[in-house]
Amino acid sequence: MLNQLTISELTGKLAKRECSAREAMQACLDQIQRVDRRIKAFLGYDAADALAQAKAADKAIADGADFKQRPLLGVPVAVKDVLCVKGHPCNCGSKILGKFVSPYDATVIERLKAAGAIIFGRLNMDEFAMGSSTENSAFFTTLNPWDTARIPGGSSGGSAAAVAADEAIATLGSDTGGSIRQPAALCGVVGLKPTYGRVSRYGLVAFASSLDQIGPFSKDVRDAAVIMSVISGLDPRDSTSVPEAVPDYADALGGNIKGLKLGLPKEYMIGGLDPEVKAAVDAAVRQLQKLGAEAREISLPHTDYAAATYYIIAPAEASANLARFDGIRYGLRVDGADPVELYGKTRGAGFGAEVKRRIILGTYVLSSGYYDAYYLRAQKVRTLIRQDFLKAFEQVDSIVTPTTPTAAFKVGEKSDDPLQMYLSDVFTVAANVAGICGISVPCGFTQSPKLPIGLQLLGKPFGEATILKLAHAYEQSTGWHREKPPLP
Repeated sequence: MLNQLTISELTGKLAKRECSAREAMQACLDQIQRVDRRIKAFLGYDAADALAQAKAADKAIADGADFKQRPLLGVPVAVKDVLCVKGHPCNCGSKILGKFVSPYDATVIERLKAAGAIIFGRLNMDEFAMGSSTENSAFFTTLNPWDTARIPGGSSGGSAAAVAADEAIATLGSDTGGSIRQPAALCGVVGLKPTYGRVSRYGLVAFASSLDQIGPFSKDVRDAAVIMSVISGLDPRDSTSVPEAVPDYADALGGNIKGLKLGLPKEYMIGGLDPEVKAAVDAAVRQLQKLGAEAREISLPHTDYAAATYYIIAPAEASANLARFDGIRYGLRVDGADPVELYGKTRGAGFGAEVKRRIILGTYVLSSGYYDAYYLRAQKVRTLIRQDFLKAFEQVDSIVTPTTPTAAFKVGEKSDDPLQMYLSDVFTVAANVAGICGISVPCGFTQSPKLPIGLQLLGKPFGEATILKLAHAYEQSTGWHREKPPLP
């Protein structure tokens, strides 16, 4: 089935005229019809628009388009509901944006379109990317294709589930504290969080501006590399994007990994780490060693403070960013007797419980008398955490950890305990705090029930090529990424 193909497999068939882009797009739409009433990955999609884009791609192919210049030509790509696509709704999984329609394309969308991708569908997410399970969506909970009684992870749960269920060839998500890597691990797909500044955030609705990054979900590592080469690079509309040369990440794959040094942080082997997850990650390390990599124990001494630091900085920035949603210019509006009442009623009706919780927490740590004690101190600890990683990368090429402490948990299992939910991201938040890159790749399954386990490879700033090379070598020597969930 065409919807089960990777980007490389599909573009190969398209180039040889063994199938058409319209057939590939229709295969994805048919799969959505078959399975999405159970998975609930999509908030919506425009089938007619998607097929029109596919028709244009077929014409370009017939006219002799160069796949080297347009490496995603005819490839259906769906996007998280936090990215602006011109003429399409953007709700961020929230009621407060109402019937807002984006008037412009995010930079990553512009670049995907220029590369020939068919952009279709809005994928479900935790409201404003605040959550680890997609249960915080204002609309419905996305479910894990491997077990529909369980969550797919979050906040990019729809993006991960859509790839795992073969509803799209690839998807885009955003990662503020693990929101690409964590759901990728729980759904058994590849998810890459780029270095902060590697990919433009223009057109990404902000959660925490110093932490957010956009990245791909894909069926294998090569596809992630192809998308990364397309979406990366300097953008003058994003003052935090970095003028760093963009390599051809896919070309860097292959070859041996002999001599590459892996760091195993002793602080990550914590209580609460599921024994099956630990066993799968240990086995993955041994496999990388068989392939020629060298492993050594390292220390990241400020690891214990990463989650606390994150949950001060992220809510503080969210408090500032979400102040714009006030019912005045766009989105939901609940009238009041005066502006203050209008603001209160609009935000009270429009935001969900988790968003309100984080806004309140963020406002508190930024308030007079508490700024120095909380926010300023968190920024100082953030510097120490980043220094830990930079020091470690003087000794090793990549740091290897579990992506998540457990496999996917049941829907509702942690809904009443926000702290337990926050700890789902305990292995991923540090990379965002430090601004480094990371990738999650499938590395095994739990026994009963059969649920995916993810291996996380962290890299130095702008070290995506190294972690992609390691991930690809591991992936090609194992078969975990070829496993499919038990869907009809």
